[in-house]
Amino acid sequence: MTRVDFYVLGAAGDRARQQFACRLAEKAYRLDNTIHIRTTDQQAAEQLDELLWTYRDGSFVPHELSTGNTEPQAPITIGQQDSPRQKTDLLINLTDEIPQGCEAFPRVAEIVTSDEDARLRSRQRYARYRELGHTLETHKL
Repeated sequence: MTRVDFYVLGAAGDRARQQFACRLAEKAYRLDNTIHIRTTDQQAAEQLDELLWTYRDGSFVPHELSTGNTEPQAPITIGQQDSPRQKTDLLINLTDEIPQGCEAFPRVAEIVTSDEDARLRSRQRYARYRELGHTLETHKL
């Protein structure tokens, strides 16, 4: 089964969620993982694409926007589809839905901000992951 890690942030808002996604993607990349960051729409994907270049001085995180039509060249992809390649070590889910076929991933990361709506939606995803039999971990940051 998939290990699902819920990262509970002390900050609120999408920007905090995106910045933590960048940190997590960089850490996973340095550990030689392939990563897909699933976004809600193209605009969110483009914002995250830009942020990965600028979120931390001296950081280099090779990534590309994914259309799902071609095999990606970068170890980190960003897009609306569940996964752009056959093998992805980590799926960072920035949507409010459980990804289709999440059991195909060794790990899924769910990032939860401190605003009440985000916490409520994450509790619903947590319960659903548990019903599906996944291994769950919670990290309060």
